[in-house]
Amino acid sequence: MYQNNKSGCGCGEKYEKNDFAFPPQHQNRQPGFEYVMKPIPASECGKQYKKLANKVALITGGDSGIGRAVAYDFVKEGACVVLVYYDEEVDAGETAEKIKKLGGECLLICGDLKEPEFARYCIDRTIDYFGKLDILVNNHAMQFIHRSILDIPHKELEFIFRNNVFSFFYLIQYALPYMKRGGSIINTTSVTAYEGNKDLIDYSATKGAIVALTRSLSLSLVEKGIRVNGVAPGPIWTPLIPSSYSAEEVATFGRKTSHVPMDRAGQPCEVSPCYVFLASDDSSYMTGQVLHPNGGTIVGS
Repeated sequence: MYQNNKSGCGCGEKYEKNDFAFPPQHQNRQPGFEYVMKPIPASECGKQYKKLANKVALITGGDSGIGRAVAYDFVKEGACVVLVYYDEEVDAGETAEKIKKLGGECLLICGDLKEPEFARYCIDRTIDYFGKLDILVNNHAMQFIHRSILDIPHKELEFIFRNNVFSFFYLIQYALPYMKRGGSIINTTSVTAYEGNKDLIDYSATKGAIVALTRSLSLSLVEKGIRVNGVAPGPIWTPLIPSSYSAEEVATFGRKTSHVPMDRAGQPCEVSPCYVFLASDDSSYMTGQVLHPNGGTIVGS
């Protein structure tokens, strides 16, 4: 625990709120002197070179796009990864091969996360294979373009909520019994949760639900020492884009009508460092928050 004679907080230590109770003290000038403070503020956290060494992470939608980039970055930082995907066998195989070349270890699991029993299987398989689960990244999603809410079929509405929201709940429910203090849950939401999107009304609604889930769950788990945060990407070049939009719309994706200040789409590797930060002890004082790699779009919170 915290020692008054140390300026660093130690590698991998976990703190309770009472560890940061400070003795009464006052200084008579601004901005003050650090050397007389008791305890001295922690300026170094003594982190290992690899931020996720010996961690096990489950990443959904891990075969391609943002999930693939997150997997690569996690492996580079020392984690073992479980990649859950729907049916994209070629993409998943290429991702696994790259992870092997990086010197990492991964487990591929194929199936439909809309089914609670498959979500349970993913967690059970992870525990059987790696013996633990430290990081859960809920990243998978689908979207369908509709120019009016009147065009959204009821079956599709149920489908997209089951895929984009219910599945997050399933995975979290089955993962939590195995997650220990220091664990991290990271949910992928979207800039559409904050700005809205006239052609993606149901998708945007699911992403708003994920923001609320992230904030509420963070409050629920804070006493257990499990942090819950989110990432809200802007327009990112992933397989979801050409499978959603027309060829003409793809040609201008991230530009013109998207109102992105940087006037371009982002790449998955420009988003994945957010997940490394939220999964590691670098973000040990953050929970219930959402990061916004979106090309400069200003959002409310």
